[in-house]
Amino acid sequence: MEPVRFEELGIDDRILRAVTEMGFEEATPIQAKAIPEVMTGQDIIGQAQTGTGKTAAFGIPAIQHINPDVKKLQTIILCPTRELAIQAAEELRKIAKYMHGIKVLPVYGGQDISRQIAGLRGVQIIVGTPGRVMDHMRRRTIKLDLVNMVVLDEADEMLNMGFREDMELILGQIPGEHQTALFSATM
Repeated sequence: MEPVRFEELGIDDRILRAVTEMGFEEATPIQAKAIPEVMTGQDIIGQAQTGTGKTAAFGIPAIQHINPDVKKLQTIILCPTRELAIQAAEELRKIAKYMHGIKVLPVYGGQDISRQIAGLRGVQIIVGTPGRVMDHMRRRTIKLDLVNMVVLDEADEMLNMGFREDMELILGQIPGEHQTALFSATM
């Protein structure tokens, strides 16, 4: 397969600038295949080994998809561990560096919930663990009415770790049409 450069993928110039600064020039195979699909709004399952750039594969289209004028939750990314949630949120923030008005927040257990609730104002992308996302849903501190994209990162691990019911509950609460992207090292 010919290497694909990021500028060939139809990515917003501001995202391209951030990605270039991050040292990315050529897309990995998962990025080259997934980014165009996710940008068209397809539901997808992406499988690639850890360390192949799965976060950018869903993060770039997720950020491009956000309406920065709408200061409400539009995308939820679920991760099995808080370390992964923190790491993915960091990477998304780097990708969104020049996309003004886009806020990304990691939400996970073991962190003061009242501080988290305060931080939720105006956030369009949440990267969280299922338990804490459900906790916010129960408290009505997360509103799902404008969510149009859900990503399950390391989906296989989440199913193994017994998050299946939690994920079904979260997905079941999203009222509108939404895109679902599953990313995983194994399926």
